[in-house]
Amino acid sequence: MLFTSSKTTMVTPERALSGRTEPLRLTDKHYVLGTPLRPPYPAGLEVAVFGLGCFWGAERLFWNLDGVYTTAAGYAGGYTANPTYEEVCSGKTGHAEAVQVVYDPAKTSYADLLKIFWEAHDPTQEMRQGNDVGTQYRSAIFVTSDAQRALADATAASFGSVLRSAGYGAVATEIAPLGEFYFAEEYHQQYLAKVPHGYCGLAGTGQTCSVGVAKTE
Repeated sequence: MLFTSSKTTMVTPERALSGRTEPLRLTDKHYVLGTPLRPPYPAGLEVAVFGLGCFWGAERLFWNLDGVYTTAAGYAGGYTANPTYEEVCSGKTGHAEAVQVVYDPAKTSYADLLKIFWEAHDPTQEMRQGNDVGTQYRSAIFVTSDAQRALADATAASFGSVLRSAGYGAVATEIAPLGEFYFAEEYHQQYLAKVPHGYCGLAGTGQTCSVGVAKTE
């Protein structure tokens, strides 16, 4: 397979598409959980955002977790306002396909979410996950607090050691503050619940991240 530099090289802010002022149309409710997709969310809940390849399979991982209030597929880490899927796939927005997870920290922890994140994909792959190639498929953690940043950095280091011992390369995951999370189009939301046999290219390394005590329903 030929990987072109335009697909795997991040666009600069100056060359990014300009986007639009209005957000993409979206229904109000989560297809599986029945909870609101957009804020405001109930008091006491926290938000985490991850990029681990195609967001269809990634979102399903998190909506099945006990303590998760709602999830959404979207775009993060780029420059273009309210981008479309086609624009993100062009590599000209800088965004990664991402999943927003709104969760109750009394029922599940950020460490639980990180465990799922690290184990569900290969964080040593740069600008791709398997056959999904491009900057939009990069591994990324978009943090919303200093506490999230500290735990993301710590788990990257510890899981990186596990991966190196197993013969993998260095962790390539981007860890950066969350700027704006843009909700993806309606048909992307909870896609694998609507299309149960749809595509999911997620594949982990088979290694265990020793953080969190995640429980799935």
